[in-house]
Amino acid sequence: MLINGKSRKDAMPCVQLLTGTQIKKNMKKTDLYIALLLLAIFTPFILFESAYKSYSDFYARFPFVSSFIKFAILATIGEVIGLRIRTGKYSQKGFGLLPRAFVWGFLGMSVQAAFLIFAYGSPKLLEFIGFEQASELMADQFSWAKILVAFSISFFLNIFYAPVLMTVHKITDTHIERTGGSIRGLFSKMDIASILKEVDWNMHYGFVLKRTIFLFWIPAQTINFMMPEELRVLIAAIYGIVLGVILAFAARNKTVVDHL
Repeated sequence: MLINGKSRKDAMPCVQLLTGTQIKKNMKKTDLYIALLLLAIFTPFILFESAYKSYSDFYARFPFVSSFIKFAILATIGEVIGLRIRTGKYSQKGFGLLPRAFVWGFLGMSVQAAFLIFAYGSPKLLEFIGFEQASELMADQFSWAKILVAFSISFFLNIFYAPVLMTVHKITDTHIERTGGSIRGLFSKMDIASILKEVDWNMHYGFVLKRTIFLFWIPAQTINFMMPEELRVLIAAIYGIVLGVILAFAARNKTVVDHL
């Protein structure tokens, strides 16, 4: 059979090229939609004082619910962007968008608890070893002493809590993938021992823990702890988007990571 003077076999590459071009156009549209979504989330807090006040009031009344929502949305967006970088797609079979959001929500609540524990506990530890008035410094204006206290909070948080958070996240991600990305699968029995055997520890320890904690998380959270309390978990969730991008690029360049 002839198609514009060509056989069907000869015409197929043109059809495939058209399909590939259309896919790229669709992906670019989706990229734009994701960018607009992020703008829609953050712009009101920048432009409208009432929006920021409503957020602050909601956080003050329901800090853990607020943390669940922020991480369920923002950290999951980070994972979706990471998937886009790794595969060229925003979704794929078995990815489990809703289970990931659900897990991130609960991890966000644990982040809220950890922030409270280390934000109040670390200055007390500093005072115990002779750094007087460390707790009061966090309520004062900008100073080098305040930076030192904020750095101490970030250091202890990331040394003691972050590795647990990141490893739990790795375990739950693998479980979600194993069970087909369904909510029902998320609540099925989790074979943690088997999952831990599958973990690429060169990547997880050698890069995710050892590199990102010292090169990204400690400096980033030091800045975060200089901010008002109601913004800290929100900023931490935004950092989750950034980390998702970093990890996605690392996964695409695994050979480079292996030699770090």
